[in-house]
Amino acid sequence: MLTLEKFEEASEIVKKVTLETKLVYSDYFSAQTGNRVYLKPENLQFTGAYKLRGAYYKMSTLTDEERAKGLITASAGNHAQGVAYAAKCYGSKATIVMPTTTPLIKVNRTRGYGAEVVLHGDVYDEACAKAYELAEEHGYTFIHPFDDLTVATGQGTIAMEIFKELPLVDYILVPIGGGGLATGVSTLAKLLNPKIKVIGVEPAGANCMQVSLKNGKVTTLPKVNTIADGTAVKTPGSKIFPYLQKNLDDVITVEDEDLVVAFLDMVENHKMIVENSGLLTVAALKQLNVKDKRIVSILSGGNMDVITMSSVVQQGLILRDRIFTVSVLLPDKPGELCRVSGIIAGVNGNVIKLEHNQFVSINRSAAVELRITLEAFGTEHKNEIIAALEKEGYQPKVVRANI
Repeated sequence: MLTLEKFEEASEIVKKVTLETKLVYSDYFSAQTGNRVYLKPENLQFTGAYKLRGAYYKMSTLTDEERAKGLITASAGNHAQGVAYAAKCYGSKATIVMPTTTPLIKVNRTRGYGAEVVLHGDVYDEACAKAYELAEEHGYTFIHPFDDLTVATGQGTIAMEIFKELPLVDYILVPIGGGGLATGVSTLAKLLNPKIKVIGVEPAGANCMQVSLKNGKVTTLPKVNTIADGTAVKTPGSKIFPYLQKNLDDVITVEDEDLVVAFLDMVENHKMIVENSGLLTVAALKQLNVKDKRIVSILSGGNMDVITMSSVVQQGLILRDRIFTVSVLLPDKPGELCRVSGIIAGVNGNVIKLEHNQFVSINRSAAVELRITLEAFGTEHKNEIIAALEKEGYQPKVVRANI
């Protein structure tokens, strides 16, 4: 059972290894939504995510014999680091099975805490099956990343901290992969204040909890497809499912495109790096049909590799019309390129890249294609640039930006 006494015990124990992640009031998201929005920055934890809470509390409840056998788990990255770090604290061996698609930063950091990493499968569920196989073969003690009530109790300590800082909180938004974090947070939140609303947030391409709650039973998705790798789970936890049925008020799903834009918002307005799974609760804010409420968005982690970060920033700029590409046809004669660039400069457009294709038409003197990739201040400025080109007789067509 998840009891208030166990949550209190866990809260004291996890303080030994966690950093104090004070709530951050967001002027930007508050203005965007008409609510008072606070961020719970678990991305600033020592291991870069909240998962250390559950892993360390679980480790504290094991016997010396269970620890001595060696520990094993499966994880897309953040639980892996939590278990590896907790095992290091207790002097135990840890083996972590991670999907082959896990970002390199998560793999390297897990190894950096002294754990042995085994890469297997494309998604978490396949890695988990391999971990069970190795546990059986070597006699390791398995620590499940989410379908474990003790682990969920450790994760729920986040809610204890939220209530201490913001006792009158109205809504808590919590990311969902397998459901461990949501179980701990929603259960403790309802114990402390039954009137509070706890909303789970999943990627639209991995909405196993939403489907399971709708069906009234744990349901496995045929496949998952999302950039939020930390929440790319096909099957939610069966042990924790009854708690989620009882304590979750709703589940919202978020498209990958919204996560990309949320990353850009977080970097520009809060100077914080938050991984895609951690951004679910930020991207979901605009879906809440409420006003003037105290809302806490849990930022579950910040372990994103630089290559992914670069790609997300670029796509975010494109989605916000901060970067766009237009195609114009013009005669192949001297001075035309200078004329086009002068028009763009006249409305403060900044050219990033030019592509000049002479072979778009058989009659080169009639038309060659010029593709211009530009920086703009946003949609209004983009439309101003296009209007300036049209005014000078060109017929610009917006094409997919490729940077």
